[in-house]
Amino acid sequence: MSFPVIGIIGGGQLARMMVPAAIELGLEVRVLAESSEAPAVSAARHAPVVDYHDLELLRAFATGVDVLTFDHEHVPPEHLQALAADGVVLRPGPQALIYAQDKLAMRSLVDQLGLPNPQWSRVESVAELIDFGARTGWPVILKTPRGGYDGKGVRVVADEEAAHSCQDWFDDFSSALLAEAKVPFTRELSALVARRPGGQCRAWDIVESIQVDGVCDEVIAPAPLLDVKAAEAAQTAAMRIAEALGVVGVMAVELFETPDEGPGFMVNEFAMRPHNSGHWSMDGALTGQFEQHLRAVADLPLGETRSLADRTVMKNILGGENQDLFAAYPAALAADPGIKLHHYGKAVRPGRKLGHINVLAAPGEALESLRERAGQASAIIREGLAPAAQPEDEDDLAEGQKGRE
Repeated sequence: MSFPVIGIIGGGQLARMMVPAAIELGLEVRVLAESSEAPAVSAARHAPVVDYHDLELLRAFATGVDVLTFDHEHVPPEHLQALAADGVVLRPGPQALIYAQDKLAMRSLVDQLGLPNPQWSRVESVAELIDFGARTGWPVILKTPRGGYDGKGVRVVADEEAAHSCQDWFDDFSSALLAEAKVPFTRELSALVARRPGGQCRAWDIVESIQVDGVCDEVIAPAPLLDVKAAEAAQTAAMRIAEALGVVGVMAVELFETPDEGPGFMVNEFAMRPHNSGHWSMDGALTGQFEQHLRAVADLPLGETRSLADRTVMKNILGGENQDLFAAYPAALAADPGIKLHHYGKAVRPGRKLGHINVLAAPGEALESLRERAGQASAIIREGLAPAAQPEDEDDLAEGQKGRE
């Protein structure tokens, strides 16, 4: 048997969703989990709880695998470099991951590649932040270079007075912070691509990502009414970044749509792993992002990425009042047999990502109908709403489906 063993550092929901894809491909995955409660622990056969900050424990985990990949970007860069020096195969490698770990490095790279970038600056004091705001105009976005996600590590600084309230960040972080001019964008987009070691690269449709309180709430694939040239330019930009850095695996490039400027977008951030904005592809594309990521890191030919429906909507299930999610499944699944439900095995906390719903459009179905269906299913599970009236027989069920189409 020559099937490779894939090690995944991080036991979150991304690692959990790689497991079924690995099973289908005949690959063994081993997960290095942060805790026994991590979502991937119950899914993977081999999931030791290991502190990824401990280099020797990382080395011990790496001895049993053929290639290491990642559920997150938080492993210390010096540990990744040490593993690479040991001969461990890391995909993506530390030379690429640093640009997903460090937003200052990322901004510099985008400039070097000549891609559309917001005005930005490295700032090491309140005085430098105020100087930046005076040059670019207020408000200014202040970010921690490392560790921020889902709205964390980001502040909107309204004016010079508000800049003084950021002193705590300059005190708490030993490195410089990232200041960005606030981009007057119309919506957020995401470009998802995958690349294998030899350079083969494939891209999915550009999607619209709808954020609520800094957290991805909904994704529409493909992005409605997006200019064809802008979509092609965004895909090309993402593939260019992947090629320039030698990325192996899936990479998401988050974008601001700026229809009146340049190619119609600016680069926001990127992640070198499967991404929330790509969850729609699990059901809405011929090859989903988790299968594609494993194909790439195992150096297998990449799959076709075409969409399976005119439109797919992904809706996150965020923690709400309902603590017993499974008890709400009958109502959600009976209300709409066409939904695809994915659960992450997490304990419920308000606002926490617990799972997602994918809904593919029926022929001729309007986008608003699709969004309503996804939102209804998510709400039933999140809030534990009472079951909808169930069809009495198959004829009733057929009529209900016909009405929606």
